[in-house]
Amino acid sequence: MIDESVSVPLWGNIISSMHNSVIVVNSDNEIALMNEAAQKLLNVGSDDWKGQPIKKLIPHSRMHEVLDGGESSIGGEMVIGGRVCMVNRTPLFENGSRVGAIAVIQDLSEMHHYRKLLKQMESIIEFSTDGLYVVDKEGVTMQVNTAYEEITGFRREELIGRRMADLMSEGYFDQSVSLLVLERKRRISIIQRIGGKKDVIVTGNPVFDEQGNLEMIVTSVRDITHLNELRKELEKAHTFSRIQNNRYTLKSGETEQHIVFRSPQIKKVYEQISQVAPYPTSILLYGPSGTGKEVMANLIHDLSDRREKPFIKINCGAIPEQLLESELFGYEAGAFTGASRNGKIGLLELADQGTVMLDEIAEIPLSLQVKLLRVLQERQIQRLGGTKPRPLNIRIVAATNQDLRQLIRGGKFREDLYYRLAVVEISIPPLAERREDIVPLLDHYFHYFCRQYRIDKQIAEETKRILEGYHWPGNVRELRNLIENMIVSVPSNMIEPAHLPLHIHDQSRIDTASTLKEKVKQFERRMIGEALDKYGSLRKAAEHLGIDHSTLVKKLQRWDNGQ
Repeated sequence: MIDESVSVPLWGNIISSMHNSVIVVNSDNEIALMNEAAQKLLNVGSDDWKGQPIKKLIPHSRMHEVLDGGESSIGGEMVIGGRVCMVNRTPLFENGSRVGAIAVIQDLSEMHHYRKLLKQMESIIEFSTDGLYVVDKEGVTMQVNTAYEEITGFRREELIGRRMADLMSEGYFDQSVSLLVLERKRRISIIQRIGGKKDVIVTGNPVFDEQGNLEMIVTSVRDITHLNELRKELEKAHTFSRIQNNRYTLKSGETEQHIVFRSPQIKKVYEQISQVAPYPTSILLYGPSGTGKEVMANLIHDLSDRREKPFIKINCGAIPEQLLESELFGYEAGAFTGASRNGKIGLLELADQGTVMLDEIAEIPLSLQVKLLRVLQERQIQRLGGTKPRPLNIRIVAATNQDLRQLIRGGKFREDLYYRLAVVEISIPPLAERREDIVPLLDHYFHYFCRQYRIDKQIAEETKRILEGYHWPGNVRELRNLIENMIVSVPSNMIEPAHLPLHIHDQSRIDTASTLKEKVKQFERRMIGEALDKYGSLRKAAEHLGIDHSTLVKKLQRWDNGQ
């Protein structure tokens, strides 16, 4: 038998610190020692078990088999105290004699609980919508979940077991939050670039053991590429709202701007635009002011595959030169004195994926022509004060009423930029050279403004005939403005020739005069009338015309007398 007076202190020190239940029996199969874990398992008090046969507490105990046979029994399962347990039984020897046996009991229900918890935790990690990345205290990857694989495009097989420093040097990410947490021993969040193409926000959380030593780092990863795109779209929307009423930039054309023509010249232009519009080719529209270059730019955009994308129109001649660069290219926060603290998106970047009309392109300073050329060549843009180029996909439609080739010869326009802009050059003739379009345009704008202002008016055929014969120096713009003026200012429901402005009557008389003397007379009356309207004084008008005041008075008196 075990001498309890000697053995209890020795065995007590050993078994009291064990988490598993431990029971020691003597050679008579009576309980000699039991730790607190076993007492809890069997639900007995501290003194109730001493010297008791083990079968009294565990009726189906098999300790006697170990005592009789002298061989260990490992891994047997049995129910003790209503719990499924695994029992390891080993005989005890003293001085070569078998003096008892020891049973180490592990509560399997506790293990099942931990396994269930572990499985639940693994499921939570695996099915989290955030990417999760776990490294140990040496910076070696332990685990990644499916969300991380989907966000980054990396497979866990490429990462697990790899050091973060090595993965970073191989270009998997530009910086490692895990290494920063290992260094600083605190929670850290950073923006990380994955594979050089996707932005994610990563937060590294240190995990400490009971002694306060760093054990591992759990990093959560969230894809913010879509958020960045939404932010960019929001920034564009805010910029659109700011420039909607801007005096030099429009988002879209006016509703009355349609292609109205009957002449073969504009039919040819229309066919040319229909041919090239579907392609991203740069187009240069050339023609006098007011011929409808903006309308043609609208048509180009509407016939392209960019029709649902932004269409930004920029009048380069209306933007002050000192502001033109920041308006076109945008700027970063603090780029210059007075710059917005949030920076500003440029008009070119605002039109990404869409079309930009650069009206009055000849007015761009040479210094900005170089930058615009670089944008067209490299298909990327860099804001003022910025260091990061941004990809840019825009279609350029330039327009001018000046001869760019002549400006090139005079050193006022870059030849290389001209060839970039004028891949396709389309010339729009003045209205005087396509008189077949005058009446259709008259009818179009007349009906448009009648509907617009809810006015029911008509225009006399004689009035149309006079307007058809007018030379229209202001082209379609002058025609449109004249029609709107007559509809809102003429009180009569029928617009007669008498309602037409004086200069149109004078021009009509000159055109219908049969002799040179009559044409000179009509031209003279027109010049004097314009001078009087402009200066409002006989003396100033005479000085402008280069004639004596008395001569002017005599002419007016003679005309008043019908001579």
